[in-house]
Amino acid sequence: MKYLKILAMSVLALAFSLTSCDSYFEVELDDQANLDDVFSQSNTAHRYLQHIYSYIPLEEEIIGSHGGWGTARSDESTYSFYQWVYYINYRTGNYSSATPSNLTNYGFWDRFYIAINQCTIFLNNIDKDTQDSPEEIAMMKAEARFLRAYYYFCLFRQYGPVFLWFDQTPDESIDAATIDRHTVDQNIDFIEKELWEVAQILPTDITEIGLDERTYMGRATKGAALALRSRVLLYAASPLYNGADIYKGQMKNYYGDYLFPQQEDPEKWQKAADAAYEVIKMNKYSLVQDNSVVANGTTITDEDAKFLNAMRSYQLVWQNDGTWSNETIWGWWWRTSSISTNDTSGYDYLGGVGGTMVPALPPNFGFYAGFGGSAPSLKLIDTYAMWESGRYPVKGYEGENDMSKPIIDPQSGYVAEGFTDNYKQYVDPIYPEWRPTIKAHNSCIGREPRYYANVVPNGFYWPHQAQNKKFTCYNSTEATSPWSASGNCIRVGYAWRRAYPAGFWFDSSTTYTPLQNIKWIYPAFRMAEIYLNYAEACNEKPQRDAEAACEYLNKVRNRAGLNNIEEAYGEGIKNDKELLRWCIQRERMVEFTFEAQRHYDACRWMIAKEEYPGPWYTLACDATTYEESYARKTGLIANADNVFRDKDYLCPIYSGTLAEMTNMTQNLGF
Repeated sequence: MKYLKILAMSVLALAFSLTSCDSYFEVELDDQANLDDVFSQSNTAHRYLQHIYSYIPLEEEIIGSHGGWGTARSDESTYSFYQWVYYINYRTGNYSSATPSNLTNYGFWDRFYIAINQCTIFLNNIDKDTQDSPEEIAMMKAEARFLRAYYYFCLFRQYGPVFLWFDQTPDESIDAATIDRHTVDQNIDFIEKELWEVAQILPTDITEIGLDERTYMGRATKGAALALRSRVLLYAASPLYNGADIYKGQMKNYYGDYLFPQQEDPEKWQKAADAAYEVIKMNKYSLVQDNSVVANGTTITDEDAKFLNAMRSYQLVWQNDGTWSNETIWGWWWRTSSISTNDTSGYDYLGGVGGTMVPALPPNFGFYAGFGGSAPSLKLIDTYAMWESGRYPVKGYEGENDMSKPIIDPQSGYVAEGFTDNYKQYVDPIYPEWRPTIKAHNSCIGREPRYYANVVPNGFYWPHQAQNKKFTCYNSTEATSPWSASGNCIRVGYAWRRAYPAGFWFDSSTTYTPLQNIKWIYPAFRMAEIYLNYAEACNEKPQRDAEAACEYLNKVRNRAGLNNIEEAYGEGIKNDKELLRWCIQRERMVEFTFEAQRHYDACRWMIAKEEYPGPWYTLACDATTYEESYARKTGLIANADNVFRDKDYLCPIYSGTLAEMTNMTQNLGF
């Protein structure tokens, strides 16, 4: 009864003290208290709710214990430190149900179920609070229901359908052998119904109920509930959860029901479209649009201004001076940073080993603590569209993802080989007139603004005019971030810089007082996702609406400075469901780079089995010259190839859990 005991005893830890940080999500459990004592007082009841928020996963961590599943597991990223980072076990198929799972880097079964239980305890006791108004009590109940639905979805996307406690709290008297998972449809129905009901209660904006947005931003709103509902119903309509062949005749639960639908229901796409449109018609959220760069007719042309404004617009989704843009529906401030002015804790300020900045910053480049362990994959690099044509340049690869042999779209304008001297580099909108000339590889020329907002290619200047430093990574003392066979280095050939604040230089020789000013937003749900959710559902639903699909895909493309999809591929794309689907998938991969969406997208579409397998390709960063370093090769990352099998679509339930819950159905293949 260990599992049920863990959940049942979670009710005991009920006294709280707030941490010194300014995030509403961060609160610590201190001691034990009586339920009546906790909920009879407004301050402790509110702290209990705040504690429930603290279970939200750190998806902004790109190789840490939370985001590592969604980001490092996918084909959008490549990591140098394969020898010890846990994700490699998933990429190479070296894991099983016996792999340590509970409350570790491999899974969050116990953590999310404890969170769900805490939500239910709150709901069953908050009426004891006589100090708050009925309106405040109603809102807090709605928040707890939203969080409970969110935690169920976190379980669902990682494990598939799970056991639903509904409004019951775990009790040790329950026979663990009688517990089994509910079906996909039961999971989806419960989650989306909860979200729809709480959306009718939650405020559109927390300022409506007198809360300061700076202190309380991140609390659930109507938009957050509807946005999550949109994602939930999109997943429900997707192939993995909607009649997938691999689950036909497989996985009956203890109650005699198949866990996965045995037939496809195309009408689920209509439900997904309707759910996305519920957010759209709120008319509250919009895409970030910045037009601060103005053409002067000489050093800055109209094209320059358009390009740089598109770059800046995309950057401001995250980096908005500590304020929330109109695009963020729900999210949180970057939570791995702590205020410090000394050298030793400056490392924490950058996110530490698993955070967002430190793993991505080039080592030996002048940055404090950077080790270059995380970088965009060549697959992601190849996905960014071309600026002039608007077409995605690489259609696929010869053989089994042989990235040394890309299949190039001849109409895209992409050039895979050779160099161009005196190429004028777009650096950053903060320095619009700074356009240094470089010897650039042709594959890095003419790409869309998001490419340069996210990526610093080998041979390009880092976006800080005062430092005026070129990023080069190859095996020579002439390189600014040279290759190392065993130490820290960028092994892919491209540095990822999206989270890097423009104008900052984390110099290893200085203190870190400027870092106190860093406070960027990680959007769990943003309007670009809703637009692409709607576009995808409109393309797939039985009464296909290609006009709407293109319209809402174009909203995201246009913000990125790209032309309409009909201009890029011709009006015929409206009659080509498969091509439009492919374009939407490319767009999601680029738009949500390192936002922990790509892996779940590739799984729900059931394309991961095609997209993931194969060797680890990088640039030849071990070459002795800059020119030679742009060859594509294998052998610099890992000895074992990437694999993906039918069973890899979902994480196995830990065998230790199944030892207690003896009749719980394990995922396929484990």
